[in-house]
Amino acid sequence: MNIEDTYKTLAQPSNEILFKEKNSKFYGYAFPVLTEEEIKHNIEKLRKQHYGAVHFCYAYQLGTDTIYFRANDDGEPSNSAGLPIYGQIQSFGVTNVLIVVVRYFGGTKLGVSGLITSYRTSAQKALEDSEIIEKTINIHYLVSFDYKNINKVMRLIKEKNLDIISQKMDESCQIEIAVRKKNAQLILTTFSTLFEINIKKI
Repeated sequence: MNIEDTYKTLAQPSNEILFKEKNSKFYGYAFPVLTEEEIKHNIEKLRKQHYGAVHFCYAYQLGTDTIYFRANDDGEPSNSAGLPIYGQIQSFGVTNVLIVVVRYFGGTKLGVSGLITSYRTSAQKALEDSEIIEKTINIHYLVSFDYKNINKVMRLIKEKNLDIISQKMDESCQIEIAVRKKNAQLILTTFSTLFEINIKKI
């Protein structure tokens, strides 16, 4: 069975890109994000930076297994901005991403089709300017055991080449490990068969 355990996202925020249409200016930005807090923070930062702009339209997508997304037209005609931006997130196949397009009105109305093209193009250029990387989807486990069993646990962690996220070494020890999704069941089974070792997903 082939388990999908990678996803594409951005290595870092894009540079500012500028797209002009009939004197309107569209500034596009793409950000890697993991939480709605980060999304709010990035949008607020752009509102301060572009205090003279009228529209801050954006779309974002969070998650790998369960996808959560939102598209916002910010006062533009319905579905003329947020959805075209979100369409580019989908067409580039990325997640944990926020794209904001800031518009300065140039005095000439563009019409709905003109707006759709402008917002879509700005989002596309912001993503083209970004470095897209592949990351693995990891499952986190907490392994609990008495100190006397530490060698047994550490040997297995080394053998299976697992990433240690955090550890607490006392009389009773706890180690948080990250495992690639496709190997998760195997690791869970392996640790579960060890005597006096407890493992649970977190």
